[in-house]
Amino acid sequence: MRIETYFTANEVAPGALADATVVVIDVIRSTTSIVEALANGARGIYPTVSTEEAVKLAQSLGRDDTLLCGERRGQKVEGFDLGNSPGDFTREAVEGKRLVMSTTNGTRAFSLGHESSRMLPCAFTNLSAVAAELVGLEDLVVLCAGREGRFSMADALCAGHLIAKVVKEAEEDHTLNDATLAARALASRKPTKRLLEGTVGGKTLVDIGLAADLEICAEVDRHDLVAEMLDQAITLAGA
Repeated sequence: MRIETYFTANEVAPGALADATVVVIDVIRSTTSIVEALANGARGIYPTVSTEEAVKLAQSLGRDDTLLCGERRGQKVEGFDLGNSPGDFTREAVEGKRLVMSTTNGTRAFSLGHESSRMLPCAFTNLSAVAAELVGLEDLVVLCAGREGRFSMADALCAGHLIAKVVKEAEEDHTLNDATLAARALASRKPTKRLLEGTVGGKTLVDIGLAADLEICAEVDRHDLVAEMLDQAITLAGA
């Protein structure tokens, strides 16, 4: 197995994701919220890069059963139905709904995957389920969304735990790039709310009164589910 890790979306060169299975990680908070929404019955999540694109897509899908979700600078976009707090994606709010989502970092990472063979969202909340899905692959790319084009400790830590699980279960030889080796070395650290609060992204949430989001973001294996992006939408794998 060959595992390539990128710590930010900006590092991905054209063609780097071609024919690979790509795992997208944005712990604080996009992939955590995506997993939460699907666990609570959302029909699918449609990631977009810009808020303008999100509004147009939601209108084309039909606003009766479509929610606009997203944030800028951590806060819910004005006029959107939901922000990017995982605790907002309750069954009451999202069951049976399509969600069009635009966030600062995570949804941009999903836009890079058109050449990949498969694209899966991962957070601590569905870590083991995703790791089990990856065992036996030939080419795996772990793509950390990063934070505004910079390294994110939360994403790298999640990547490290994912890589450690996959490598442990893989029977074949594996080839790891330097970023993969670095992420794997972080797997000795246990994800906790306190650890996430110490990151730049975590501190931003604390400053705007959303520290409670980090409770869910740090919860390992809260859900046993695998999701994948097909065409424009992220849905439960095999659904």
